Amino acid sequence: MLSFLPGPLKALLTFTLVIINTVSLCTPLLVLSLVKILIPLKAVQNALTQVLIWIAETWVCVNGGILALMQRVDIDVDMPDSLQYGGWYLVTCNHQSWVDIVVLQKVFWRKIPFLKFFLKQELIWVPLLGLAWWALDFPFMKRFSRDFLQKHPEMKGKDLETTQKACAKFKEIPVSVMNFVEGTRFNEEKKVKHRSTYDQLLNPKAGGVAFVLSAMGGQLQSMLDVTIVYHDESFEFWDLMFGRVKNITVQIVERPIPEKMALGDYEGDPEFRDELRQWLGGIWQEKDVMISNIKSQR
Repeated sequence: MLSFLPGPLKALLTFTLVIINTVSLCTPLLVLSLVKILIPLKAVQNALTQVLIWIAETWVCVNGGILALMQRVDIDVDMPDSLQYGGWYLVTCNHQSWVDIVVLQKVFWRKIPFLKFFLKQELIWVPLLGLAWWALDFPFMKRFSRDFLQKHPEMKGKDLETTQKACAKFKEIPVSVMNFVEGTRFNEEKKVKHRSTYDQLLNPKAGGVAFVLSAMGGQLQSMLDVTIVYHDESFEFWDLMFGRVKNITVQIVERPIPEKMALGDYEGDPEFRDELRQWLGGIWQEKDVMISNIKSQR
């Protein structure tokens, strides 16, 4: 509606409105987070979690409205009709920009449960955000390096055990766990540095997926394999704010998760590790071809 405004003015207004929305909704979110800490009753905490998720979803919805008001972005989405707001999903996606998160939140809004990320244990101490993440039941994980485990073999499996306990609450509350499999944002420089075997992607890192599958087991009903393609030359966060991101294609494929992928020992079983990498590599090969095809049609 206001997309005719000059880029700098659009960026300023968009950013200001998003900040106002964030501050307005963070206040009740943090207050309820403190209440959740002070009242350790399971029924009360579950009820508060639903309210907190509603606040987070409202934040996403209002941000989407702000972007629709200030920008003109055409997002062509192809997704299955079978998605359930009350389901349990592992969501994977190629990663090119921080705009990816905005796109994912928009296309999945109230079609699947609110997206959550596995976070490092140390992030719980981030002022305000750590409390908000905890209140929204983002699972925190503590991973030990191979060198550490060699020196302290008694700690083997403790990281997974801690994460499994954190994920136990998801048996009652549906969840979508998000994982950017490449581990970092794609660009041509990183493609060369990481010796990628793909044209449009970095090599997938199976460890994060293995960790999620081990922690949540057969609870996840399927994987949502998301492919995002930007058709503009530049598509970073500030490009979106300035109105330079105009055309995006999103393809979503729902894939079954093989039962054996949720039962193996990624760290201790080399054969299983190879199987998981091959499974994920096959998906990534299809994604690479899909991206090339989408780009060639423009």
